[in-house]
Amino acid sequence: MPQDPRFYEHMTARETLRFKARFFYAGPKECIEDRVSEMLELVGLAEKADRPIKGFSGGERQRLGIAQAQVNYPDLLILDEPAAGLDPLGRRDVLEVMQRLRQHTTIFYSTHILDDVQQVSDTVAIMNRGELLVQAPLDQLLTGRAHTIYVLTLMGDARAAQARVEHQEWVSTVRVTADVDQTRWEVRVTDDDIAGSELLRLVLEDKNLRVVEFGTKKYELEDIFVDIVGKGQNG
Repeated sequence: MPQDPRFYEHMTARETLRFKARFFYAGPKECIEDRVSEMLELVGLAEKADRPIKGFSGGERQRLGIAQAQVNYPDLLILDEPAAGLDPLGRRDVLEVMQRLRQHTTIFYSTHILDDVQQVSDTVAIMNRGELLVQAPLDQLLTGRAHTIYVLTLMGDARAAQARVEHQEWVSTVRVTADVDQTRWEVRVTDDDIAGSELLRLVLEDKNLRVVEFGTKKYELEDIFVDIVGKGQNG
C-alpha cells in the first residue's frame, strides 16, 4: 500500500475490494464476496461498505487501502507510512487494524512516527540515509543498553548519600539535577543485581532523607533512535 492510496471515487468500498480481488481470484463468486465482507469487517468499514469513497475521511481511506492490499491473502504486506498525515483518531484506527492483521500476515512497513513503531512492531530496523544501522527485536532495543540507569527523586540534603553512592565500584556515574525542594539522580550502574539490592539501602542510611521515586529509567524508541543515528553521523 502506498503512503497515499488512490481509488475510483465513484465506487463504494465493497465494489473496490471486489474489483481488486477479481484480478487474482478465479474461484466461485461467493468466495470473493465472503472475503470482501471479511476485510470490510476487519478494517472497521462494514457500516460504510456501500457508500461512495469520495465521502471517506483520510483514516477511512487508509483502512480501505490496507483492506485492498490484504484482500488476496498475501504472505507479506508492505505498507508505506500507513498512518502519516492522519489525526490522532485516524492513527489509532489504522494501528488497531495493523494489530489485528498481525494474526494473518507478516507486515513490513516504513514510518518516521516512532511511537507507532513501539505500539505495533515485533522487530525494528533503523536506517539513516540508506544505511541499515541496526536491526533487532523491539524489546532488545529498548532494554539492551550496556548499563542500567536508576532514577531517584529525593527530598532533603542528599550530599552525604551521593558521596556514599559514588564511592561504590558498581556505580559509573551519578547525574544530579536539583531544584528548590527535590534532588533527582540518574545513577548509571555496571552491576544491576548489586544495584537493585544495595542502592536504595545506601540512600536510606540518612534517616532524614526521603525517597520520592526509585526505579530504572524507562527508554522510549525515540531515545534509542537518536542515540544510534547520532553515533552513526559522528562516527
